[in-house]
Amino acid sequence: MNQDEIIKQGTKIYSRPRLMDDRNMHYCPGCSHGVVHKLVSEIIDELGLEDSTIGIAPVGCAVFAYHYIDVDWIEASHGRAPAVATAVKRLDPSRMVFTYQGDGDLAAIGTAETIHAANRGENIAMIFINNGIYGMTGGQMAPTTLEGMKTATTPYGRRVDLNGYPLNITPLLAQLPGTCYVTRQAVHTAASVRKCKAAIKKAFQAALAGRGTAVVEVVSTCNSGWKMSPAKANEWMEDNMFKAYPLGDLKPLE
Repeated sequence: MNQDEIIKQGTKIYSRPRLMDDRNMHYCPGCSHGVVHKLVSEIIDELGLEDSTIGIAPVGCAVFAYHYIDVDWIEASHGRAPAVATAVKRLDPSRMVFTYQGDGDLAAIGTAETIHAANRGENIAMIFINNGIYGMTGGQMAPTTLEGMKTATTPYGRRVDLNGYPLNITPLLAQLPGTCYVTRQAVHTAASVRKCKAAIKKAFQAALAGRGTAVVEVVSTCNSGWKMSPAKANEWMEDNMFKAYPLGDLKPLE
């Protein structure tokens, strides 16, 4: 019995999302990016937005989203994804436009673009992968690196007196009048994956309906940058990242 016959009989089985390209992923084992890619692919397909979605991929690990999700993409300069998304959406308001950004992109070099796009209430969705480190370039400290967290550039741990405090940007975005929905999710368990998918779908629907800027932060692991196994990275995230970045809606959609 082939897969199509099984599906016709009502038995749910796992399958690759239709909009995910059939290629091996380059992400490190245990990386959260692949899970979020799967969710985005499923949501675009379920909402029937395959031909009207434009994703904006910047620099960093997040840039490779265009390798795996079969929709139209534009690559932006480092940090400029919200600015590019603004232009695309204003030129063609019928499009579903979203950015897919890491913490170094959205909350460091792109802080101004992120805040001002959200403050203007651009009708876009922002997916924000927060793993507290620069994963692609060698594991350096990021804006969201926790106090005391060891990275390639803070080998003895982040010091507030030297490096400043971690930048908790999502609550800042929630305070802006232009944001319609701001939430923080994760994908480390089956239950969290379901909640994250519902959040991303809600964000896409809100942006498409012209409600303003929707932001979904996904608190994630970088087990290679953290120098941990995938299982240990998940445990560390639960014990440390979730205390600094607690999950849940920061600005519910009304």
